[in-house]
Amino acid sequence: MPDYILAIDQGTTGSTALLVGHDLAVLGRCTVDFPQHYPQPGWVEHDPEEIWSSVRKAVLGLLQTTGVQTKRIAAIGITNQRETTLLWERSDGRPMANAIVWQCRRTQPLCDQLKAEGLEPIFRQQTGLVLDPYFSGTKLAWLLDNIPNLRPMAEAGQLAFGTIDTFLVWRLSGGQCHITDVSNASRTLMMGLTSCAWEKELIEALDIPSAVLPEIRPSSQIYATTQGLDFLPDGIPIAGVAGDQQAALFGQACFEAGQSKCTYGTGAFLLENTGNQPVASRHNLLTTVAWQIDGVTTYALEGSAFIAGAAVQWLRDGLGLINDAAAIESLARQVPDTGGVVFIPALTGLGAPHWRSESRGQISGLTRGTTAAHLARATLEGIALQVYDLIMAMAEDRGEPLSLLKVDGGAAQNNLLMQIQADLIERPVSRPHIVETTALGAAMLAGLAIGFWKDLEELSRSWQEDQVFQPSKDDVHRDSMLRLWQDAIRKL
Repeated sequence: MPDYILAIDQGTTGSTALLVGHDLAVLGRCTVDFPQHYPQPGWVEHDPEEIWSSVRKAVLGLLQTTGVQTKRIAAIGITNQRETTLLWERSDGRPMANAIVWQCRRTQPLCDQLKAEGLEPIFRQQTGLVLDPYFSGTKLAWLLDNIPNLRPMAEAGQLAFGTIDTFLVWRLSGGQCHITDVSNASRTLMMGLTSCAWEKELIEALDIPSAVLPEIRPSSQIYATTQGLDFLPDGIPIAGVAGDQQAALFGQACFEAGQSKCTYGTGAFLLENTGNQPVASRHNLLTTVAWQIDGVTTYALEGSAFIAGAAVQWLRDGLGLINDAAAIESLARQVPDTGGVVFIPALTGLGAPHWRSESRGQISGLTRGTTAAHLARATLEGIALQVYDLIMAMAEDRGEPLSLLKVDGGAAQNNLLMQIQADLIERPVSRPHIVETTALGAAMLAGLAIGFWKDLEELSRSWQEDQVFQPSKDDVHRDSMLRLWQDAIRKL
């Protein structure tokens, strides 16, 4: 009897495979990292074959370490880095170029051109997004216009476009299924928020041949079954797909309007469930599809900070201040404050609510007395302050303050960061028992599709809280942090 859901979490720096049981407990996990490629300043790429290899190795490693036989896998759920864009040949599945990663800023000139043509209000109204290099549509246009021979091949129907979810479903199904789910499609600048369909006006504005586009499907549905793989048998249902941040919202059991979560991964992503109607933001947040189940579409407001955990990786890999990411907490605890140091981690531009793609990271307030510990603490504060800006913008859009913030992601395991966050927003911060909620959400969506779980109520009962960080009363320190941060942002 199959008794586990296999969740594949394909992230920006690595791929993770998990086995999730009926009680939402994680039996085991395996993560395989893969290289990042930076061909020019501001450009970020992934090799699709390295992504696929990392997924294969993660699944094999998981099965080996847990000893679980593949016949016990009931279904597969997929969650993915969202806007990362690639094209492959339909005949043999061969990628035509490296994938352009969501962090990549190369399409800023095209975004500027579309704005100059007066098209941003149309994109904003129909998609809930802003014209920024972050999203997939301009990345796809760039590939077609800059890689030789791709546009005529695309127009002839020889190429398939996808975000990473689409690529993985294609590969897992032996090339039998070219689909994406509504949550990923809502990040392309090409899908209408209310229609949940590709919009001709937007596709034509971006000059995209419709022949390359996948079919848009719900987030919980049997799309295909595994076929022709050397690491999984044929016939396992591929039954749940959602972009990583929407999957995390689902994995946090934020099923009701007004419930919010923030994922601290490579970036930091705040999402709030707004129910069955899209809510337009007045404060530069995004309106996005959260998921679609049984014909009902759920929407969310989203604010994205492009750099969060990646700032800690930079301290480790770029500056050599720490040997591993977890060491930042003990280093930062060596000092009571930053000594006036402010770190704006805009290493790939500023996201919401500022949307300043030209901005770059800045460290200010350095003195002869500044130590590695001050810089470590300023890094944690910089992450938390970006999230504070997002929370304040969301409160303005909603007309009421946040009551509770659920948190997840790798950096959410940093207790000092979570305490700083609670102090800044003056609200409790709740961390779940399982912080890998992106993978958990994908598993939950797949399980619902095959009846592994009965309904959302059953899933809500199984969700478990691990720790709550209560805000402290040190308003002087909080006000000082905010003042220094806001001054630095104005000068950036």
